[in-house]
Amino acid sequence: MVKLSIIIPIYNGETYLEQCIKSILCQTLKELEVLCVDDGSTDHSSQIIKRFQDEDNRIYLFRQENLGAGVARNLAIKKAQGKYLAFLDSDDYYLDKDALELMFNACEANRISA
Repeated sequence: MVKLSIIIPIYNGETYLEQCIKSILCQTLKELEVLCVDDGSTDHSSQIIKRFQDEDNRIYLFRQENLGAGVARNLAIKKAQGKYLAFLDSDDYYLDKDALELMFNACEANRISA
């Protein structure tokens, strides 16, 4: 069961994208998926994601023409399989390795509607 879907809209995010994805993959919560939406990038963002896909089948890549982060997020929401959603920008990362587990547990403890 996928507990959490992490949604990342990406537009020319190659500078920080690797750090972003690595911060997700090292999380203590393993029942997750990473939905990356390339919003018409002209840099190497897609190639970076494909490299991670080769190593981890929890990573998904979707592409669209440049329509903006909101449209990219909405596309990923439609594809998400997780009980809960989390959003992360391609230039952000999780500092603590248990951040997603703590968020998931808080949602469960407080009976947040999925």
